[in-house]
Amino acid sequence: MDQRTPLTAQRDAVLDRIVDICLSAGPTDVQTDKYFTNTSRIVKAHGDSEVTFAVFMRRRVVAALEPTIRLINRLAPGTKVKRFFNEGDLVPSEKKMMEITGSMAKLSEIETLLLQKTGIPCVSANNAYEMCRAIPTAGFMDMHARHASGAEMNILAAYGAATGSEAAKRADPKVKGFIGSSQDLTAPLFGADAGMGTMPHALVGYAGGDVLEAMKLFQATIPDATTLVALVDYTGEEITDSLRCAKWFYEEAKLDKLGKTFGVRLDTHGGRFAEGLDYEKSVERVGQWLGVSGEYNIVEQVLGGRAFQLDPGNILVDKVRRILFGKGVSVAAIIHARLALDEAGYRDAQIVGSSGFDPQKCQVMGAAKAPLDIVGTGSFLPATLSETYATADIIAYDGVRRVKVGREFLFD
Repeated sequence: MDQRTPLTAQRDAVLDRIVDICLSAGPTDVQTDKYFTNTSRIVKAHGDSEVTFAVFMRRRVVAALEPTIRLINRLAPGTKVKRFFNEGDLVPSEKKMMEITGSMAKLSEIETLLLQKTGIPCVSANNAYEMCRAIPTAGFMDMHARHASGAEMNILAAYGAATGSEAAKRADPKVKGFIGSSQDLTAPLFGADAGMGTMPHALVGYAGGDVLEAMKLFQATIPDATTLVALVDYTGEEITDSLRCAKWFYEEAKLDKLGKTFGVRLDTHGGRFAEGLDYEKSVERVGQWLGVSGEYNIVEQVLGGRAFQLDPGNILVDKVRRILFGKGVSVAAIIHARLALDEAGYRDAQIVGSSGFDPQKCQVMGAAKAPLDIVGTGSFLPATLSETYATADIIAYDGVRRVKVGREFLFD
């Protein structure tokens, strides 16, 4: 990592686990692609060569290369790595991110492994960067863990999110960025000692479907928690349950006097509107919030007008409409909850939004000034696996430049 993003000992230890997990899966020759193993054997038998690999990706990313570099240092000691972008820098598509120079026999054996460690963190970093820039006033919580394939992917993706968050903060000092993770495993990457979280729907179900009872159980069992967040969509009464829980927290238990913070988490199912809303009322809520009259004018303001001309099929416009006025956790639902809490006198209550907060949804939320305090999301994960495909080509053999036709741009 470059000097702008120093690692704490805790973060350093988490990143080292990437290599440990990789090695625990077995020898490198059983994990790498067989044609690379065969190449390594041939080179060893007929004379090694010092080669230079160039590593790039086919889409724009944010550089999050530390996991790859650690793997190289552990598995191929003495290899030289030249970076062309610091950690957290924006990397244009097909721009060379780094050159790796060393033994062809050693590097061929680990090419598969080093590419595996490159794509997911870099794409996750880019998505997190865009999300944090889009809603600078909200803190983000990494909730991707259950969507990953295991601890290795958890760490790679979380490291990417942390790197993208730090990059967003450098670009805009107003950005709060990622403040924690739902896992103890990855929490140190965000500067936290342990994982954070609200409550799952399972706990509300355990409490008979009553979110207030679930919150009381939470407080009684985990009294040292500094924040209590009620998950208020279980029975479809988001506003009623928000106010019930706020009343208990502030007026009955008076937990704010003990320095605790209260919040409600909106996670309304995408098949229905939040309590008290339909499409027309949602348009009205957002229009009043923005001081704009009419659905068309609201969408045009959020999109900046230009998108209407670029989207003749209304595909983008329709998606923006759904985020603004549709079912689930819409801009309207967040405004609706905020106004209800404020009108009841609970202005200090925080609103946590979750459910599909990918870069595009965050951009719409930010443009509409949705009053979010925290966003819980795992949607910085790559939308399609093909986005994560990193490529490495050898561009020099013993100092002689040579690459396949079509990849000459890697010489630059």
